[in-house]
Amino acid sequence: MSQLTLETIGGTRQQYEWYWQGQQLSIAYDILGEGKTVLLLPALSSVSTRGEMGELAKSLASQFQVVAVDWPGFGQSSRPPLDYRPSVYHQFIEDFVKNVINTPAAVVAAGHAAGYAMKLAKTQPDIFSHIVLAAPTWRGPLPTMGLNEEQSNILREIVRSPILGEMLYALNTIPPFLNFMYRGHVFAKGDILTDNFIQQKWQTTQQQGARFASAAFVTGALDPVQNRSEFLAWFKDLSIPVMVAIGEQSPPKSKAEMESLSQLPGVQSRLLPGSLGLHEEYADKFAEVIIPFLNS
Repeated sequence: MSQLTLETIGGTRQQYEWYWQGQQLSIAYDILGEGKTVLLLPALSSVSTRGEMGELAKSLASQFQVVAVDWPGFGQSSRPPLDYRPSVYHQFIEDFVKNVINTPAAVVAAGHAAGYAMKLAKTQPDIFSHIVLAAPTWRGPLPTMGLNEEQSNILREIVRSPILGEMLYALNTIPPFLNFMYRGHVFAKGDILTDNFIQQKWQTTQQQGARFASAAFVTGALDPVQNRSEFLAWFKDLSIPVMVAIGEQSPPKSKAEMESLSQLPGVQSRLLPGSLGLHEEYADKFAEVIIPFLNS
């Protein structure tokens, strides 16, 4: 099992200045290695950071040029109080690939990042050479638990509000709760959930403005689609090779969604140890599986 690296992945630290509706956001990313470019997109979550791709990036850097980026509103990127919606992230990934990558590249997308990578691949088929999806998801935590759209919207606005929202967010990001969430559905084993690991994850949640994008994700406002059929449609007649990595210990509902992808024509699938965070917890095993695919 990998020794995890948090927040950054090493290599050359870069900053991409991106504009959304007239507002400038500084986007943090790292580059390491040489060769064909592989873009790493971390999962969206309250603790989302390109650092979760650290060990995977190091494994890939021996053969590829790796680019790992923090999403707007997460990690070390700017976290302004935007109305975070899928349109923000669809436009961001399109602009980032065009302006920073600027060449057909492979992409490894974890969790909700899968939907954003797939839509871009569907609308611009020449932009990616290979697609790897690590424990792909399309539905946020609270909608998965059964909250309807009205309830989710109310909760999101409460978290966005001053004082009460700050208090509620703080309660849902305290270290014991983060530990509970990791043990529940992110990692398959608890032996790497040290106090230091959780403390660093907690620090990620405490950056100024962190609650805005986090609340959007948790309440489903960043779900790239509204139902499974919309998600599956992005895989239809796709000419780009796709591999889906499924964690053996993934939550049942999420695992069922991943397995539905594995039944699609042209989609390769691999069952690996781990859960929704398999790309971080089992980065070494994940790398062993995807390197031959990326070289194919």
